[in-house]
Amino acid sequence: MTSSSSPAEPGDPAVLSHSKVARNPLVRGLWVVGGLVCVAVGAIGVIVPGLPSTVFFIMAAAAFSRSSERMERWVLNLPGVGKLVADYRSGLGMPWRAKVIAGTMIVVAVGLSTGLAIGSWTWRGVVIGLGIVGLAYIFGRVPTSKPAVK
Repeated sequence: MTSSSSPAEPGDPAVLSHSKVARNPLVRGLWVVGGLVCVAVGAIGVIVPGLPSTVFFIMAAAAFSRSSERMERWVLNLPGVGKLVADYRSGLGMPWRAKVIAGTMIVVAVGLSTGLAIGSWTWRGVVIGLGIVGLAYIFGRVPTSKPAVK
């Protein structure tokens, strides 16, 4: 984590994780596959309303940090999402506007799912519970980044 409050640059080596790359090729391969799955789901989340995208790119960067520094750097340099991942990793958190959008999308997705798509009260409770956990995490645990002063 950086001590300054300036936004992190995605290509900045300080943003790259200092986790050790797995020595075992099989384990490294599994981390690559996990990272690629996260990138795929994140890419779908860019298009599908209600499905988050940034969190999957954050998970992809974490998986790649254990398998391939080149792929980790690739995620950190992706247009749009790379800076968000870098800011999150640097401890700068999430802009307030992004938190509000994410929270709104969770509420809409949970509302539509439980109101229209899920018939079982048990599963409705599970989805509502997961939505509450998501909201609590975003608003309670993820720091809110301050806008850059120009």
